[in-house]
Amino acid sequence: MPSEVSSAQIQAAAAAYFTHLQERNAAAWSELFTDDAVIYDPVGNPPNPAKENAQKFFGILSMAFAKLQITPDHVFVAGNGAAVKWTMQGLGKSGKQGIAEGISVFEMDASGKIQQVESYWDDAAMMAQIRG
Repeated sequence: MPSEVSSAQIQAAAAAYFTHLQERNAAAWSELFTDDAVIYDPVGNPPNPAKENAQKFFGILSMAFAKLQITPDHVFVAGNGAAVKWTMQGLGKSGKQGIAEGISVFEMDASGKIQQVESYWDDAAMMAQIRG
């Protein structure tokens, strides 16, 4: 195995992360991660085991959002990772719109799987916008 993941692999994994979130495809999203991968979403929350909690996480998204669009605005690759500045627009089950911006920092293993994601954003502000 190579000791460093290519920039193209990192960019593809980050793009797939957001695409599968937006499409609410828990199975495909889960396959992007190492078995022991953790997510801090947002940072400050306890670590969430990505694969183990994928169905629960997507269930929460489905309960809150009727529609979700996440656009990776800028991708900055360095070493075996990337920082992605993104914009999220959501239509809550309440019918109200919400918008949020954030940055997610990805760390990859040598095989190109995601080991860790740390997302910096205000999830409480987004939820307040979409509440009925």
